Amino acid sequence: MSEREGSHSERGARSTGPQAPAVGGRPEERTQIRRLLVANRGEIARRVIRTCRALGISPVVAHSDVDAGAAQVREADLAVRLPGAAPADTYLRADLLVDAALRTGADAVHPGYGFLSEDAGFARAVLAAGLVWVGPPPEAIAAMGSKVDAKKLVAAAGVPVLPTWWWEEVPADAPYPLLVKASSGGGGRGMRVVPDRFELDRAVLAARREAEAAFGDGTVFVEPYVWRPRHVEVQVFADAHGSVVALGERDCSIQRRHQKIVEEAPAPGLAPDLRAQLAEAAVAAAGSIGYVGAGTVEFLVTRAGEPAFLEVNTRLQVEHPVTEAVLDIDLVAWQIAVAEGLPLPEVPPVRGHAVEARLYAEDPSAGWRPSTGPVHRLGVPGVETAFAGRGLRLDSAVEAGDEVGPHYDPLLAKVIAWAPERGDAVRRLATALAGAEVHGVRTNRDLLVRVLRDPDFASGHTDTGFLDAHPEVAAPLAGPAEVADAALAAALAAAAQRREAAPVLRTLPAGWRNNPSQPATATYRTAGGDQVEVVYRPPPCVVISATPREVVLERDRIRRTYEIDRVGSVSYVDGPGWSVELSEVDPLPVPERVLPPGSLTAPMPGLVLAVHAATGDRLRAGQRVLTLEAMKMEHTVTATADGTLAELRVSAGSQVDGGAVLAVVQPLEDQ
Repeated sequence: MSEREGSHSERGARSTGPQAPAVGGRPEERTQIRRLLVANRGEIARRVIRTCRALGISPVVAHSDVDAGAAQVREADLAVRLPGAAPADTYLRADLLVDAALRTGADAVHPGYGFLSEDAGFARAVLAAGLVWVGPPPEAIAAMGSKVDAKKLVAAAGVPVLPTWWWEEVPADAPYPLLVKASSGGGGRGMRVVPDRFELDRAVLAARREAEAAFGDGTVFVEPYVWRPRHVEVQVFADAHGSVVALGERDCSIQRRHQKIVEEAPAPGLAPDLRAQLAEAAVAAAGSIGYVGAGTVEFLVTRAGEPAFLEVNTRLQVEHPVTEAVLDIDLVAWQIAVAEGLPLPEVPPVRGHAVEARLYAEDPSAGWRPSTGPVHRLGVPGVETAFAGRGLRLDSAVEAGDEVGPHYDPLLAKVIAWAPERGDAVRRLATALAGAEVHGVRTNRDLLVRVLRDPDFASGHTDTGFLDAHPEVAAPLAGPAEVADAALAAALAAAAQRREAAPVLRTLPAGWRNNPSQPATATYRTAGGDQVEVVYRPPPCVVISATPREVVLERDRIRRTYEIDRVGSVSYVDGPGWSVELSEVDPLPVPERVLPPGSLTAPMPGLVLAVHAATGDRLRAGQRVLTLEAMKMEHTVTATADGTLAELRVSAGSQVDGGAVLAVVQPLEDQ
């Protein structure tokens, strides 16, 4: 693919419609923001803070108790602790956030792109307090707040839509499978695929629970489930002077559980007429509601190449950096300028290609189970400091030493790569991720690298079923040979560390004996539970050097360098293009507590949302017993074998630790 470059008229659409609700006056009457409260957390808050710094605006954040030491709190000029609310609900309290803005002397509020960013009531409360709202008018948010009503509105403007029903009104002849979706928010939360009418009520109940926990609104609706479409969205922007522009499109088809994990701009392989149709439909949708500010209009594109409107997200999206990269602009700065009353600037031409990968604290091999705990290291080689420019960019939620808890989204960071051509951008991103140091929590890093290096992805042939069709991408980057080398490097580094700390005879080589007999060995357990034993004295290859932090080995005349980060008994070994976590096995372990046979344990810290069985019930293997909520997602705990529920140790509302025994199922053969 050659470098894409064109004028705005070639790449999108623009309209000048009726005057939108004003957020400011003429440029000479500009309302200048001096201090801004970011009503969000994590990567989102840090992203807005960086633009505030570039513009000379003083950033302020509000935070829950569990976020008191978070990166965004350390980076802001002022930070307000939000009292009295549970951690999961803190950032949904509009009254507390408005009070925080007023108490710190902020004159504006930016909602980020989550939590209350699509809450018309919050926007009204901000404006009623005399503050500048960096977002769309409340009326536009309300118009798009109901996704069912939004579809009716844009359909009247000529935008193609899928049929949609409130969950109570699904017709008897509805074309199954169906998709239950949360009316508020997004990110895959509050979504369930319904294969037949017998599963509808259960899917609706689960979706409503999840949506209520994530967005404070359990309203859901239903639409036909489209099999393996492409997910394409258009970035729109509007000012208070009636101009609406489309800033090109993004492909967001690589998803797990309806949550995007890889996005790119421009969308590869779209026919020119379809590209133009999407841009025109997006501008029409925004223009139909008197839009102001940044918004995202999302579409499904069927396998026949037919577009269908999904929704308008009245905010920036997590994946907005790929649009910034191909246009070389700062969209948050555009939001602030529009909120100050300025007209939209000229849209620069699209150049090159950008790809973003979302790094999550989760284990793809264990059903995408979230991972909690401390982050010991987080670094990506080659990252540039110009966050809105072209190159390699890192937007992170955490830094080394931060803790990933169970209360919020498991997104650790986004890595974005730009290059003149798509293939170069994809390769650059895959190489950066493969060489990243991510220590402490399990992540989806290996899966992301394998997706980016997959031939089908390279060809641009992607859809929302990509991961289902390519289960091989879940395999770790490090195979058995790499794990064996990592174990050897970890053992040599540990020996070097012991010699470095030795009070006497420190200069002797590790493992030295004047009457050698047995070789020196070490045993490790991988993150996947496999055990590997290694002989490190005498080593099976040439040891060029070995320090506690770096080991250089030569095998078959090929020299490789391994970086070792040892935390307690765990060694994180970063090899050439892969990483392995190894836990040293104690040769004289303390006996572990033996759990009762049939114990069902919590896979992570979380909240028990529902209990689906009672003591004495006969259960089948795979039958639901409990539902946990962690990181705003639901996780089902099922019986591992046929049997009887002998013990139930928790109830709905119980907060549990990872590994806690929740219930005991007595297997049939033991009865």
